[in-house]
Amino acid sequence: MMDKNQQYPWIIGISGASGTIYGRRLIQVLSLSFPNQQLEVVISEAAFRVMREEERIKISERNPSPKQLIDCEASNIRFHTNSDIGASIASGSYKSAGMVIAPCSMATLSAVAHGYSHNLMHRAADVCMKEGRKLIIVPRETPLSQIHLENMLSLSRLGVSITAAMPGFYHQPVGILDIVDMLVMKILDQMGFDLELVTRWTSQSQPSNTVLRCV
Repeated sequence: MMDKNQQYPWIIGISGASGTIYGRRLIQVLSLSFPNQQLEVVISEAAFRVMREEERIKISERNPSPKQLIDCEASNIRFHTNSDIGASIASGSYKSAGMVIAPCSMATLSAVAHGYSHNLMHRAADVCMKEGRKLIIVPRETPLSQIHLENMLSLSRLGVSITAAMPGFYHQPVGILDIVDMLVMKILDQMGFDLELVTRWTSQSQPSNTVLRCV
């Protein structure tokens, strides 16, 4: 069950780490399952490059569209340019339910952990922390250095959810989407959305047949 904060927009950031598919799939699932939920999306310059090179996604940096990003038409997605530090989500007076950065690069993690608001994504995350709103970080890196771990610990102590890109396999995935959806479901849990993308653990867990795609 969603709480009352879901009436406010969620901010979704995609930074330039491997695994941009996590952020894209999160946006796709939210737009399909909760069409009344407003999503404010900000994509870093490095993330655009990762999507092109890692996923072969053709997306305009100047004028991205939901169709380009998630292969679906959606009216509840609004894009923000990462260099636009005057965007609505840069202000604490703009009400939001919180923010997810998926995936979160170590550079973005460091900036957020140290209050270095160099771009809109950093600033939006900083706003969520200072306003006491939910901030969910999805780091995607391995192995982790002591610097990475200390930055995560600093954020965790501030109440930030560190939902690392570590999918489980007890749902017996049969493809990449099943693996991605395990993590996306974990992120949705942290956001307060109740959605069973894959079979949750029970003593008799079986593979899920849930498929959520555009048609």
